[in-house]
Amino acid sequence: MSDTLSHFDRDGRPHMVDVGAKQETNRTAIAAGFVRLNAESVEIVRAQKLKKGDVLAIAELAGIMGAKHTSTLIPLCHPLGLDHVSLRLSLQDDGISIEAECRITGKTGVEMEALTAVSVAALTIYDMCKAVDKAITIEQVKLLHKSGGKSGTFNAAPTALSQE
Repeated sequence: MSDTLSHFDRDGRPHMVDVGAKQETNRTAIAAGFVRLNAESVEIVRAQKLKKGDVLAIAELAGIMGAKHTSTLIPLCHPLGLDHVSLRLSLQDDGISIEAECRITGKTGVEMEALTAVSVAALTIYDMCKAVDKAITIEQVKLLHKSGGKSGTFNAAPTALSQE
């Protein structure tokens, strides 16, 4: 097994990384994604005409809940007491962009929580809109930024989506 895969021991068996000796630092992660919808569906969401309710508000709450439950979904993820979770959803002409930010003062990062928040928000949008749009796609879920901890700061290279 590669020494760079920290979730495996020397024998190649999975284990949760021991963070007991690590120093607590301020850690932030920002993730993003996009839910592509047809033009008619975008207008239905904009007008809040879906029977299930306000798509953006419900997806935002779902994303926050998803971040809080990350360790129950990802087997080797540490349970974290998050200091902050926020989501920003923006209606575009061709869908909905999602950005999530998670913060903690802790011994391990919050990248998985931010990515889970985006993913759960996107899945919630899909669930709410599937009756009016069968061709929905969830795209470009990715980490945009992380800071704190031993590995320092990471910023993703800009993409066409992030420059729109």
